[in-house]
Amino acid sequence: MNKKLSAAAKREERWGWFMIAPTIIGLVVLNLWPFVQTLYSSFCEHLGFGHYKFIGLQNYKDMFGNTEFWKATWNTVYFCILTVPVGIALALLVALLLNAHVKFKGGFRTIFFLPLVCAPAAIAMAWRWIFNTEYGILNQILGGKIQWITDPKTAVLAVAIVSVWSSIGYDAVLLLAGLQNIPRSYYEAAMVDGASGWQKFKSITVPLLSPVPFYILVTTLIGGFQVFVEVQVMTPSGNGGIGYSAATIVFYLYQKAFESYQLGYASAIAVILAIIIFIITAINFVGQNKWVKTMD
Repeated sequence: MNKKLSAAAKREERWGWFMIAPTIIGLVVLNLWPFVQTLYSSFCEHLGFGHYKFIGLQNYKDMFGNTEFWKATWNTVYFCILTVPVGIALALLVALLLNAHVKFKGGFRTIFFLPLVCAPAAIAMAWRWIFNTEYGILNQILGGKIQWITDPKTAVLAVAIVSVWSSIGYDAVLLLAGLQNIPRSYYEAAMVDGASGWQKFKSITVPLLSPVPFYILVTTLIGGFQVFVEVQVMTPSGNGGIGYSAATIVFYLYQKAFESYQLGYASAIAVILAIIIFIITAINFVGQNKWVKTMD
């Protein structure tokens, strides 16, 4: 009997490996192996036609000594500073409003969620015309000629506005699901104790909702450090004559890899970007125990 069970268990295990094999193969071929190649090429000079020459840490030395890289890094950090806190705050506000007893709640949810189903390139193109200096509707409303996407001082801000606008609906839906998962009994008990609306929000909503903002924080930071489409599409001809002044890390990587064909240098940028994202994500997970609460 034990032998039969053992044989059945082994057969089930083989079928399990067979079922997950495509995912494992895809992970190795499409993720792990390209990363290994990128790591190796970051120590090399690309000679063309797939040939590389090993040069050690020279690409990293050139990168850290290049002011354009540091400018792109700062632009990316500045973009995250603009988008992450504002995006989470606005998404929470929208979620609270949608969670209230308002008419046409389903319609409002659909409206806020619509940007997510649109192609990022299409969204960026539409906002490019909105930010147009001469004909853009935004300048028409403001009555000025602000160079939103051609001035390095405002280009990153314009991209941040688009990013927040396009992601607020998705984040609000996640927060709304979190709000609706909080038991009503907590609020009823607080009401009996005479707690005010602000006290209920601070002592019940914020702690019990905290896992959702934490997830949004981590994913938004990762996405912020990888922002590319908005910069590439919205800023004419790759920043429209403003050089690298408004470039983000990924856009700078794109320029070095596919415009200057410095594939080794671009690989070094990719490796550093991966390290930065890993460190930031690790810090978030280490600190989550201090402010993320659960309903145990």
